[in-house]
Amino acid sequence: MNPTTPSSSRKRGPIERWLAPLAIALTCIAIPLLFGTDNYVMSLIVAALVIGCVAMSWALLGNLGGMVSFGHSAFFGIGAYTSAILTIKLGVPVLAGMALGGLGALLAAIVMLPVLRLRGPYFALAILAYAHIFRILATEWTTLTGGSGGIANIPVLQTLLGYDLSSKAGAYAVILLIVLIFAAVYRAIRASHYGLALRAMHDSEDATRVVGVNSTLLKGLMLLVSAFMAGVAGAFNAHYINFLEPDYAFSGSWVTIPIVAAIFGGYRTITGPVIGALVVYLLDQLVFKSLIPTGHQLVLGGLLVAMIVFSPSGLLSLLRRKDHAGVE
Repeated sequence: MNPTTPSSSRKRGPIERWLAPLAIALTCIAIPLLFGTDNYVMSLIVAALVIGCVAMSWALLGNLGGMVSFGHSAFFGIGAYTSAILTIKLGVPVLAGMALGGLGALLAAIVMLPVLRLRGPYFALAILAYAHIFRILATEWTTLTGGSGGIANIPVLQTLLGYDLSSKAGAYAVILLIVLIFAAVYRAIRASHYGLALRAMHDSEDATRVVGVNSTLLKGLMLLVSAFMAGVAGAFNAHYINFLEPDYAFSGSWVTIPIVAAIFGGYRTITGPVIGALVVYLLDQLVFKSLIPTGHQLVLGGLLVAMIVFSPSGLLSLLRRKDHAGVE
């Protein structure tokens, strides 16, 4: 190889640019064809995509907003309860209820906007405190939420154009569509002038303020978008499992596992958090859990540490480096 033309600077041709999206599309189509009759595997894939959706929302806030959140379970739980209550008590259609669940999470994020004045760990802990507050409200407001007993018989995903969305394959199609839409929104924001300003803020927030960029407003918008995404994921999950209670809806697992997935896959990429969720969750449930029934999540911890040491940018970055090495 010519040393003056390193592989990292080699421009990709049109076939190479479309190769990854085509591979993803074929994989998405192949999954229900291969595993459509295996309810257990399909349920794991759906759960992994829900985690991936939350991981993507967390990564958007961290990558573009420059904020680390420990309280995304608040948005997930509020979205779940909002959709469940509206569909049960007011008869709102399920798909509309899911969108309103995202809106409910967005409204909760508006309440949190004052904490944008905080930085670093103080912001992360403040959001975590809000998550605990909302969990307590869901537990104590028994007339609306059912309290610690939870809400049962939540309406399932409806039939649309003759296709039963409540089936495993139908639920897979719905959550996959949600993930793809949010990925497109994430990509559009990152490619916009707002995305450019947000990335510039990472280098020097004071400098961007000097040239007229309202950093607080942009961060607030990223918090609202991130909350909406996590809220829709929570709403979908509520209709998918048909049951809801505070300790589950606001569980810390809806923070820790998405964070692990986002870091493992590459939180600075768009698809990395989703791919990380699929790899991490499926490995944990299908492989590590069968080998080590008790304490199997310790293996995930070791796997994450290894990824951080050998490829801090995540799995996608590692695969790209191997691809470049193969070209060389």
